[in-house]
Amino acid sequence: MLTAGEVAGLIVAMFWAILVCFLAVVLVRAARLLTETTKMVAELGERVAPLLDEVSATVGETNRRLVAVGAIATDVKRVSGDMAKVTGVASMLIAGPLIKISALGHGVRTAAAARALNGRRPAEGRRR
Repeated sequence: MLTAGEVAGLIVAMFWAILVCFLAVVLVRAARLLTETTKMVAELGERVAPLLDEVSATVGETNRRLVAVGAIATDVKRVSGDMAKVTGVASMLIAGPLIKISALGHGVRTAAAARALNGRRPAEGRRR
């Protein structure tokens, strides 16, 4: 028969064996997880490098086109300034004579109206 100390030692040894088996299973699963993670990181690295190359190419193309847009904007600014100058000159050339003709027409009408009033009845123009 087994003594109490031997039974206690046997129980501790069994629990110790179960604990070691449990830890071995956990370590095996952790090793698999690390292996899969390593594979995923390697695949990600293989996929990221071409993506970064494409992003770099896209940024370069965008910068090139922005330079072209900047040149276009500069040209549009210059053209709009030239158009403002042309509009000012055209306004001066057309509006100036039109104002003078309008003033002349008004003066002629006023003179004709005054002559018509003076020619009919001179006393009618004055009131007391």
